[in-house]
Amino acid sequence: MQTPQKRAGNHGEALAAEFLKRNGYEVVTTNWHCQYGEIDIVAKQTDNLIFVEVRTRRAPTTESAFASITPAKRSKLVAATQTYLTEHEINENTVWRIDVIAVALWNNQPPQIEHIEDALDW
Repeated sequence: MQTPQKRAGNHGEALAAEFLKRNGYEVVTTNWHCQYGEIDIVAKQTDNLIFVEVRTRRAPTTESAFASITPAKRSKLVAATQTYLTEHEINENTVWRIDVIAVALWNNQPPQIEHIEDALDW
């Protein structure tokens, strides 16, 4: 049995994947795990690889979702991304970035989805 938080997280990840597809991205894989944690979505945009962290909150705005990206989480995202690149023998000339998609789910309102590209440079 899933917790309400896990159900919300899964729903947010599904919404984020659909958002990416609608905006021209190809979803390569979801929920990729390694010793440093999980990469929620790996996508392609033209020849670029995009590693996406999805943060879902039951809130009226996406603010708390973005605020939940701590320095420790950033370090884990970078380590997981480097591990993915190594394990998949991705060419060192491949352009990649780490994005964050925040999803706010609130009562009966439509979900709010906000996407920040190259989020570690914010």
